[in-house]
Amino acid sequence: MNYLLKLYEKAKSLPLGKRLFSYAIARKSPYFHSIGAQIKNIEHNKIKVSLKKRRKLHNHIRTVHAIAMCNLCEFAGGVLMEASIPKHRRWIPRGMSVQYLKKAETNLIATCNLSGTDWDHCDHVICHVSVKDTRGIEVMIADINMKVSDKANR
Repeated sequence: MNYLLKLYEKAKSLPLGKRLFSYAIARKSPYFHSIGAQIKNIEHNKIKVSLKKRRKLHNHIRTVHAIAMCNLCEFAGGVLMEASIPKHRRWIPRGMSVQYLKKAETNLIATCNLSGTDWDHCDHVICHVSVKDTRGIEVMIADINMKVSDKANR
């Protein structure tokens, strides 16, 4: 089991464990910390992340700002990549395409599923992230192109 998944399994059984785990992950890349996303569930090749609609994330029409949602997608995709990729491989985002489908007027849930990925033989992975509101309406989708390669021998 991946080290990140092991840490998550330990943390989720503690009081406020998921919140503290999410906070620690976001602190590793401080820009992610700015949105306050919380990992609701993570397992090999699957993730679910929540984002609370707060004033600091609003745009001029009081919905969740598009870039906050992009940040949420990149957070979900990046954490999932880190939790799923084998130890001898590495990843880096190469690009992201997004579609804003509806106004984001509520709290949000982002999900990504990489089941079926052949981690040992791929040179890129597309993280398809779906963002839904509390009514289950998809408000945004993002496809994040992740370059995958072997780590250099040291």
